[in-house]
Amino acid sequence: MTLAELFPDTDYRFNFRFERGSISEFFRPTTQREQLLALRRFWLQTAPQTYAALLPEGAPLLEATISLARAEETLSEDSASALVSQAAPWQRCLELGAAWEPDFLLLKPDPQGALRLVGGCVCFPSSWSLTEKLAHPVETIHGVVPGLNSALGKQIDGFLKKLRPGAAWLRANWGLSRSPELNQHPNRNLPRLDAGVALEEVWLRIEHQILTALPQTDGVLFGIRIAVHPLTEIRADPLLGPRLIRALQTIPEPMAKYKNLADARARLIELLS
Repeated sequence: MTLAELFPDTDYRFNFRFERGSISEFFRPTTQREQLLALRRFWLQTAPQTYAALLPEGAPLLEATISLARAEETLSEDSASALVSQAAPWQRCLELGAAWEPDFLLLKPDPQGALRLVGGCVCFPSSWSLTEKLAHPVETIHGVVPGLNSALGKQIDGFLKKLRPGAAWLRANWGLSRSPELNQHPNRNLPRLDAGVALEEVWLRIEHQILTALPQTDGVLFGIRIAVHPLTEIRADPLLGPRLIRALQTIPEPMAKYKNLADARARLIELLS
């Protein structure tokens, strides 16, 4: 999804737009591979229990994900060999988390059919904690987003249940941050946006997401790839600047607070104008 598509010429609203994507293209190494993997290894070595998690029922989904990673040729030879050398599911989770550039989450239906988060590796979270979300159903995880379940909860649930192996779907979310850091875990206490922020201190943060069903597990793989753009770049764009202003002007106050924009909304509009 392009930035122009992410910021349509409309008032702010929840985005439920999906487009067909490619598993191999999403997870395949990019020109930033060495830099991204070095960061991932640092955080996984520094605090593995913070950035990776795996419940026992998530182990079969992890194995299906590793098989998918190999089949789609998204792993280097070294990464594939490292995975083979690890037998314990937890170590295999860490190895995959250090081998892929994107973060990944594993979702499994419970006996009632609700998808629950049963594992994953998230080194670059956008102000949320993997361990706090672990074992919860998607509806509960989305419950912290003001108005999301009431507006799109049934659509999201229906979409997830219709996912089939081999097909992948892409979407994107946006936010604004006072830090270009990829890892914005809440325990890092990074600087927040406020009414005194300067233009050069603000970055547009995009979460590119992929969803695909995992074969023979009834599970779902959810991938997240982060992109960061300086607000100076957005302001200079004659299309994106006005559209972001409109989104900031029309975003409901509860959502502005959730996105950590409420204290800086007027200032951000001023900077973009």
